[in-house]
Amino acid sequence: MKTINKLFLVAVGTFLMYSCTDMLDTLPAGSTITSEQKEDAVSANPKLLAADVNTMYASMIKLFGALSAYDDLERHNDFGYPGIALMLETTGQDMTCFNSGYNWFGGDFADRKYDSYESWILWNQFYNQIYAANNVLSATSENPSSALEKAYRGQALAFRAFNYLHLAQMYQFTYIGHENDPCVPILTEKTTMDEAVNNPRASVKTVYGLIMSDLNLAISYLKGFIPASKGFISQGAAYGLRARANLLMQDWEQAASDADSALIVSGAVPYTKKEVSVPSFNTANANSVIWANIIRETNEVVTSGIVNWPGHFCSFTGNGYVNVGAFKSINKPLYDAIPTSDVRKGWWLNENKQSPLVADKKYDKWKETYAEDENFTPYINVKFGAYKDLPMNTVNSQDWILMRAEEMTLIKAEALAMSGDPGQGKAVLEGFVKENRDATFTVTDATDVGVQNAVWKQRRIELWGEGFAYFDVLRLKKPLNRVENGVSSFPDAWQYNIPAESPILLWRISSKEINANAGISESQNNPVADVPKKGDGL
Repeated sequence: MKTINKLFLVAVGTFLMYSCTDMLDTLPAGSTITSEQKEDAVSANPKLLAADVNTMYASMIKLFGALSAYDDLERHNDFGYPGIALMLETTGQDMTCFNSGYNWFGGDFADRKYDSYESWILWNQFYNQIYAANNVLSATSENPSSALEKAYRGQALAFRAFNYLHLAQMYQFTYIGHENDPCVPILTEKTTMDEAVNNPRASVKTVYGLIMSDLNLAISYLKGFIPASKGFISQGAAYGLRARANLLMQDWEQAASDADSALIVSGAVPYTKKEVSVPSFNTANANSVIWANIIRETNEVVTSGIVNWPGHFCSFTGNGYVNVGAFKSINKPLYDAIPTSDVRKGWWLNENKQSPLVADKKYDKWKETYAEDENFTPYINVKFGAYKDLPMNTVNSQDWILMRAEEMTLIKAEALAMSGDPGQGKAVLEGFVKENRDATFTVTDATDVGVQNAVWKQRRIELWGEGFAYFDVLRLKKPLNRVENGVSSFPDAWQYNIPAESPILLWRISSKEINANAGISESQNNPVADVPKKGDGL
């Protein structure tokens, strides 16, 4: 018989853990209310939910938040959603890093073991965030009447959809062809204790049904809502999330429409060629940004010093793992496929460790610091700028961009092409790239699949490092190829190719969940798969 324990309740992030006791919230006047009293109070004054909404977003950048239930474990890859994005990138085919203990984001697929720390981080991070969303939803009316309560509920619904959309892609293959396959357990604000501790994996179709229902309501509730910053989900961001979901479900016409709505409602426009001719993507203030994690100097992930995304990923930080050589680089086959006429070629150092993005004198000290480091190699990324654009800055307080105009434009181009209008998809894609990245760009194959493949290449380049590349491999049912024509810049041990939809490409459900949830048995987990070895698939 399985044991129900606190670890399960924390790991899945369910609000039910708190229903066992009177959870107290402090009011501005210093008095307290129980959860039950709070629901009544919110009906009269939705402003009481502001703290819960802020907590929901804060859960995305919480230091050591995913493993806090396990003997206060403090793993340096446990710093919220930006860490998850790096896990996704380094498990793919386009981002490399040297094989060392200083690299917390290795590419060896060892995290597919269901008792690995990474499997716990992935599972807990998203269910903790779902818990935070459910907490807001449980304290709001299903039929909100005021504009403020609609805005709170709309954000929580969209936020929950964001998390289930990630879980669905990590624990089962893409929607088409797998609609009836087991996905992940569903926890909502209505889930009872008995249901939570005996909660089978819902089908892919059922999980996507919840995602679409949440997003449909969110878009309705967020109409007219103007967020205080891009750290909050706007209606434009909700349209963008639905565009992602429709893209996965191959509802092409709706995906194109939603991507277009995301652009129109948000008013976001792509970074200009001039703007990306220097290290960028480090602030939510850019006109391209639709939604972002706002990260301030006072956040614990910043005051920790090095346990944050810049510490692991920004080549210019003066305080992090990159200072001991854990640079993140582009795989050489993709770099070689970028034309020299494309400004994005400069987002990485060339074979001579040079880039026009760092030609300014203010980067001299940075280059001199690492000139003799054996791990300062060609193809290191210089895409992501330092805090306040000051190289060697020791304060790692850059924002993390979750959604921007370029992604929506690329979704629109692909979806138009695949919905029966490849000419229009081609025009959208060429218009974006020619105007903002490479004036000589043309799509050579104007068929629907030809445009789709052209968009995929542009996504690999444009969105490199932002958490999309691995999911695209799964969505498009492509093989994961780290070696092309004998060329790879991955460490030797990680040079292999993996066929499309191989079992190793999915994560296994955490052992903590298996041990605590009577609804999932060992036999109902994703299958055990051998970790690939050097030379496999070549």
